[in-house]
Order: sequence, then C-alpha cells, then structure tokens
Amino acid sequence: MGVVNVTPDSFSDGGEWYEPDAAVAHGRALLDDGADVLDVGGESTRPGAGRVPVEEELARVLPVVAALAADGAVVSVDTTRAVVAERAVAAGARIVNDVSGGLADPDMAGVVARTGVAYVCMHWRGHADVMDDLERYDDVVADVRAELSARVEALLAAGVRRDQVVLDPGLGFSKAGSANWPLLARLGELEELGFPVLVGASRKRFLGHLLAGPDGRPAPPLSRDDATAAVTTLAAAAGAWCVRVHAVRASADAVRVVAAWQRARGATTPGPAPGRDDSTGRAAT
Repeated sequence: MGVVNVTPDSFSDGGEWYEPDAAVAHGRALLDDGADVLDVGGESTRPGAGRVPVEEELARVLPVVAALAADGAVVSVDTTRAVVAERAVAAGARIVNDVSGGLADPDMAGVVARTGVAYVCMHWRGHADVMDDLERYDDVVADVRAELSARVEALLAAGVRRDQVVLDPGLGFSKAGSANWPLLARLGELEELGFPVLVGASRKRFLGHLLAGPDGRPAPPLSRDDATAAVTTLAAAAGAWCVRVHAVRASADAVRVVAAWQRARGATTPGPAPGRDDSTGRAAT
C-alpha cells in the first residue's frame, strides 16, 4: 500500500504531493514502483495535528481518488469521516482505511456495511492532538488485541461482514516509542483474531528514535526508509498481508523476496486480502 498524502502538513513529506495533479502523478509513480494499493488521505494524523473541515478534506481527496481509480488503480481512502468514505467509494475507492476504527464517526460502520468495501480498522484511542496523552498499557499487545476485538464486535453488530475487515495495530498512535516493538514482535497474536493484518510502520517516529545519532536526535523521516523496508521484511515473514509505506520499491522487493523464500520452504502464505488476487501477487482489478 503506497501512501498518497494530499495534505500540506504531513510529517513524512511536508506537503510535497498537496496539489491534485502532483498527488495523482505520485500515485502513478508508486504503482510503477510496485504498489498494489494507493492510500489517499486528506487529513494529517501526525502527532499534534488539528482537524481540517470536512469540505476541505473532500476537496483534497475526491479528485485524486477519482483520477487514480479511473486509471484502474485499487484505491483506498484514508479517513475517519463517514461522509468522506462514502463519497470516496462513489468516486472509485475500494477500501476505507480508518485510523479510528470507527470510533471517530458513529456513521462509519453503516457506510462500510452499505457499500461492502474492505475496511481497515486501526487501533486508536484519540485524535492526533491528544493521542500521546493516552499511551497507558498494562500489556500493549493484549490491550490492543482486546480493544480491536471490541471494535470488530461493534462493526459486525452494525452489519459489516467479517470478510470486509482488516486489522491494523496502529503503530505510533498512542504509542510514541518502545510500545510499538512488542506489537511487531508478537504480530501473530493479532493474526490469531482471524483477520488480515496491515502494518503501517513507515517513517514513524519510533524508527527515528531507534536510528538516533550520537547527539540523541532522532533520524528525520526521510532517513527512515531503510529501517521501514526491514520492518516490511519481518512483517511479511510474520504473516502480514499488507504494509503501508511511503517509499514503495524497496518494500515491494522485500515482500517478493519473502514470498519466494516461503514458497521454497513450502510454507503457508497468508490468504488473499480484500481487493487482492494472490494468484498474480498483485491487487485484483
């Protein structure tokens, strides 16, 4: 899953793809680099970010979703708002990637149920401006697993089908530092819930802390891509069906290496994710 940020204030690219034409061109370049899905978002969720008006979010994402979908790309819309999700699906999106897992907008589950699209349900405790104050865990893996299970039950009760649901542990969301590593190391405990798992570690601050220089300053986001590719390799080997990344080529190559390695061992590989055709290794179109 390649990231297409249509925002002026993303932590990872500083608004480089903010204009619609630039965002569409970037999405096409990510496809050329090996992305199977393009995740288009119009609201930054970096730590401390404020909300944008819904009209502004719609204006940012809809032209980009429509253009990329018209190209035949499998498009995901990264939003916490039901109205944005519904309008984006009408414009051609096939996946809704909701970092709030439906908690930010009570109408989201109904939209997902009505449209039948795949739905990424991420672990979330609060919006970007307060999330760092909510990092309190007894056992981060057990707590995240329990909270995701509760979200799944709420989604199913609202009419969402099990085969629509993808889970995301929410790396970096109410998890500023070391709490992220157990979630990666024990990814299998989330997979035991019986849903595909998406991992979104790309360029996140816990990698910056890991790569800090001698002066203790975290590595900047653009210097975290090699570490991101390493996480991709380990996540794929652990059974994740998708990784969400900003720089696609190295991670796409890593996924293919893991798949070849597992085939040679006769290992069982994860089942197809929503919107994906694993007979070709590419997104279903």
